[in-house]
Amino acid sequence: MAVRGVDELRAKLRALPKAAKDEIRKVIAQSAEEVVAMARRLVPVETGQLRNTIGWTFGTPPEGSMAIGEVGEGDLRAIIYAGNTSTLVGARKQFQLARLQEFGTADMPANAFFYPSYRAVRRRIRGRITRGTKKAARAVASKA
Repeated sequence: MAVRGVDELRAKLRALPKAAKDEIRKVIAQSAEEVVAMARRLVPVETGQLRNTIGWTFGTPPEGSMAIGEVGEGDLRAIIYAGNTSTLVGARKQFQLARLQEFGTADMPANAFFYPSYRAVRRRIRGRITRGTKKAARAVASKA
């Protein structure tokens, strides 16, 4: 007895990972942008220099910046960063201002901007990734 449609099913299963990765990548980019926008609104602004350096990338963060968070995992991971070489402080430019603001020091209370942003949208990010995965699976399954 022959089963019909096995080749089509195999083709769909082979297409699923690429379609799912593309959809999840879009969702992760949207989520990272949302966290970055909220962090920029929450960061304390004196000159605006630190606020202007908050961003995200799928690759490695710029030199001198501090990776402050991640959205996703593996090769589908967006890294959220803050700071650059111009926001290094201290006598020898050894401290990243973003770290000092987020966690505080013995002389300065923390002015957290990243973690409150991330916690505020964490459930929304998970839901987006789940919906994106399901959407990709449905799209691949519906192709004839």
